[in-house]
Amino acid sequence: MAMWLAVLLIILGIIGGAVLGFFGARRYMKNYFRDNPPVNEDMLRSMMMQMGQKPSEKKLHQMLAAMRQQEDTK
Repeated sequence: MAMWLAVLLIILGIIGGAVLGFFGARRYMKNYFRDNPPVNEDMLRSMMMQMGQKPSEKKLHQMLAAMRQQEDTK
């Protein structure tokens, strides 16, 4: 086998592995964040209380719905 062909195959293998690794990691992270959202109702309630607001249930649900809708549009 010619030396240039071996180098070419190695380079193509590295590029292919990087592309497949990127998309695999991207898919894994999307599934992870869908199953384990980074912000939940308790965290949002504590953040609002730290900012000096008294969060009502309606306002909490509105903010969570807005955050989920923004995630879905991405």
